[in-house]
Amino acid sequence: MEKHIIHKAETRGNANFGWLNSYHTFSFGHYFEPSRTHFGVLRVLNDDTVSQAMGFGTHPHDNMEIISIPLEGDLEHQDSMGNKTVIRHGDVQVMSAGTGISHSEYNKNKDQQVKFLQIWVFPNKRNVTPRYDQITLNPADRLNKFQQILSPNADDEGVWIHQDAWFHLGKFDAGKTSEYTIKKEGNGVYAFVLEGDVTINGEILNKRDGLGILDATQLTIEANTNAEILLMDVPMNA
Repeated sequence: MEKHIIHKAETRGNANFGWLNSYHTFSFGHYFEPSRTHFGVLRVLNDDTVSQAMGFGTHPHDNMEIISIPLEGDLEHQDSMGNKTVIRHGDVQVMSAGTGISHSEYNKNKDQQVKFLQIWVFPNKRNVTPRYDQITLNPADRLNKFQQILSPNADDEGVWIHQDAWFHLGKFDAGKTSEYTIKKEGNGVYAFVLEGDVTINGEILNKRDGLGILDATQLTIEANTNAEILLMDVPMNA
């Protein structure tokens, strides 16, 4: 029987350090909620705003797939593999931390904040060689349909990770309806509403609400207003 887990935007954890205002869908840092430690292999979904000329100093990671999706502004990335890049809206960045990496992220702009999603996924292989990748996608390709931005396969559209996961972004005009078929038997889907009001499999959701759906094979997404949605199709056996 299909099961739904709803996380309303206002129930998320919040850490506001002045330079960083971060909302946590799942337990992170000083926010710990036993009922919200992960959704399958989806471990972290942070909705971050970084102030002008501020950022995250160099810090380590290991054995985690880390995905960044910029929503607004420019974020400069540097890491221990020698990469120095900038990610912007339309880009998707991925790091396989594997045996261990260190990186920093800064908003170099003095006149504009940065907003981005930081997402962590447990890998299906431990201690892999660390790697970095980023791509630029055309946001027009997700108008009134879902655009794949991540998969397990290096030759598919979007970035790839060490996990049987698929991410899609869709931007819908009010009144539009779309269907999404879950990619792998046993996977669940976590839907995160970036903008607008939507109905997914009968559940009414608003901006920054999250919905986990288990034991389903298909989703029906209705845009009640102009809306933007991120779907994360992930294994549930974390």
